[in-house]
Amino acid sequence: MPNIPNTNADILKSKTRRGLPAPVDYGTATTAEYIQALDNFHQVFGIRAGDHVVMLTDPLLDPRVIQAVQGLCKSRGATFISYMGESTRYVTVPDEAKALLERATFVVSTWFASVFDPFCQNLRRKKGQRWVKITFFRNIDLWNTPQARFPIEIVGELIRGTARLYPEHGPFDLRITDRRGTDFRVPFSAAMREQMKKDNRWRGHNYANEDGCYVHYMPTHGPNLYDPIMFGNDPEHKVGLNGVIYAQWGVGFDKPFETPPGVEIRDDRVVAVHGDSEEAGVLRDFLIGGTLEELGCGHNPKAPRFDIYPAGPNSPGALHFGINGVKESEYLRRLMPNWEEPHVHMDLVVFDANVTAGNRVLIEDGFLQSLRDPKVIECARRYGDPIELLEQFPV
Repeated sequence: MPNIPNTNADILKSKTRRGLPAPVDYGTATTAEYIQALDNFHQVFGIRAGDHVVMLTDPLLDPRVIQAVQGLCKSRGATFISYMGESTRYVTVPDEAKALLERATFVVSTWFASVFDPFCQNLRRKKGQRWVKITFFRNIDLWNTPQARFPIEIVGELIRGTARLYPEHGPFDLRITDRRGTDFRVPFSAAMREQMKKDNRWRGHNYANEDGCYVHYMPTHGPNLYDPIMFGNDPEHKVGLNGVIYAQWGVGFDKPFETPPGVEIRDDRVVAVHGDSEEAGVLRDFLIGGTLEELGCGHNPKAPRFDIYPAGPNSPGALHFGINGVKESEYLRRLMPNWEEPHVHMDLVVFDANVTAGNRVLIEDGFLQSLRDPKVIECARRYGDPIELLEQFPV
């Protein structure tokens, strides 16, 4: 097993580590590399002739991103309109935007409400709208980066490889442990697993060309190892999440934790934050009573390993525990007033996790096992050297 960078010392040495909003030097791609990134963009945005595209934006989005989507619409014979909200942090769609959305066949959004608001969910489910969430495409200069040009077919096969690692029958426990003492369990029912595998993201389908789809661009985040969508987002459903998470880092903190706080979850809710550090106090202030909204896992081998802003890492095997507290964090509001996520949210990050699903290993010491899946390697070989593509993580 390769010794991939995953320690606090590795994080602190990294030139691309980022837990707070900060300017990033994306460099300049060669012409050939830039064309690869553009081709990925064109493929993901499955806009068709006759589509009516609505784009939900915010004041801090690079206006060139809007122009890029508008230009693609013009080239494909689709109509386009954009609506700028006050920020990305809407958890529900404001009434004045609902009329615009109801006319759409295709939506591009920066808003947090895109996935959680039942109004948006029903537009996909009942009207077949195709949605692209652009959390990770806020600056057009990202087209110069390795993650932008990484072949999307490999990302898809890697995701399917991870799905194949889950047990095929019956209930099982998803268990996460690490060297700091994390021990967290998600009891999976067979129904949860079957619902999970129906999702287009878990099918490794990262193109917005299927009715009712919801995809990310850039396709870096990967699907969530656990997500309330697995039981229909029913707030009354009791899963039985239990354990303690000793994260290495969290979005909103400049450096990894020297003394990791222990976030304890019992019967699906945060009941305690252990530790005497300043970070423990920050988390305790707003997470008690909160719920785990996602357990995310990166799936793009060329995403910078230690860039966790704004919504957790996208590198394979790196995890983020997305917890929603019961009130906004004053700390996050002060430190990141223009954050793309609601200030009730916290992404706790682990780079060195061991994850098992039943008796199957998904991640070992931060290394995603599907990177060694024969089908993934075969897919990668069509694009270059599988070792370089899959196992050389930029830090």
